[in-house]
Amino acid sequence: MSDKQNIYILAIESSCDDTSAAVLYNDNMLSNVVATQKIHEAYGGVVPELASRAHQQNIVPVVHQALAKANIDKKLVSAIAFTRGPGLLGSLLVGTSFAKSLSLGLNVPLIEVNHMQAHILAHFIKEGDKKVPPFPFLALTISGGHTQIVLVNNYFDMEILGETLDDAVGEAFDKSAKILGLPYPGGPLVDKHAAKGDPMAFPFPKPKVKGLNFSFSGLKTSILYFIQRETSKNPNFVEENLNDICASIQHTIIGILMDKLKKAAAQTGIKEIAIAGGVSANSGIRKALQESEIKYGWNTYIPKFEYCTDNAAMIGIVGYLKYLDGKFSDQRIAAKARYVI
Repeated sequence: MSDKQNIYILAIESSCDDTSAAVLYNDNMLSNVVATQKIHEAYGGVVPELASRAHQQNIVPVVHQALAKANIDKKLVSAIAFTRGPGLLGSLLVGTSFAKSLSLGLNVPLIEVNHMQAHILAHFIKEGDKKVPPFPFLALTISGGHTQIVLVNNYFDMEILGETLDDAVGEAFDKSAKILGLPYPGGPLVDKHAAKGDPMAFPFPKPKVKGLNFSFSGLKTSILYFIQRETSKNPNFVEENLNDICASIQHTIIGILMDKLKKAAAQTGIKEIAIAGGVSANSGIRKALQESEIKYGWNTYIPKFEYCTDNAAMIGIVGYLKYLDGKFSDQRIAAKARYVI
């Protein structure tokens, strides 16, 4: 193994509809380039076939730009890290194939990364005197495809304590937005309108789910029936009450997440709490977690917005940590749409 102080990781992320490449020097991020795909907005959700085609168009320029922004020659790259899964298989195949080819061409090691593990370990990207969670800690991973409470014992020892039984929390936000007639992606718009509304205006039921698991399908259905009932009385109901409806939906979802997180903290006795994933960019969730430091005596860890959504820097930090441990892959490695932590 080479000197751990001179490791350059080129990372590639292509699990869904964002093509991203990053360069890390040890645990320091030098560049983190993301190409988003606007084409899906017209369809109200990600179209897998269109996503994989866009990845094919974007991956070469994105990698080129990441190297240029990092101001390093590709000959300095120590290893190629890439997202193996979970995600859309067509999208993952593009990143996996490119990473394998580049690894062969540069004659450097190949490192496969679990996308959800990377969201959690993004907290360990070095940034000044930023505090990082000590082991063990609890991670609430919340995204469009996942909702999990994970016990993190060390970098590569993680245990899922609870997860969604149906819809993910990001899906619940987006589907609620669609019911309200908001464009895709609707989650950030619900958050925006919620900031101007009354969270207690319209009470929605919380699902009763045993243990630390989640369920959001029932909430989505209750929101749909509520909107249908109210608009039958007043066709302008949504337009006249949009901020309050969004605030009430967001308040309910945050309550569901925090109730389970409180239960997990009580069961494990762990007070080090981190959030990760795309929905961790939600302002209401970030505020609730910050307030929990005073309420429950937790130490909380909230990622920079840049590391919430899908990005290659988080793939790179896992690549760096695996490089130090000599955890390399060979050319027989294949993408996995379903890939458990």
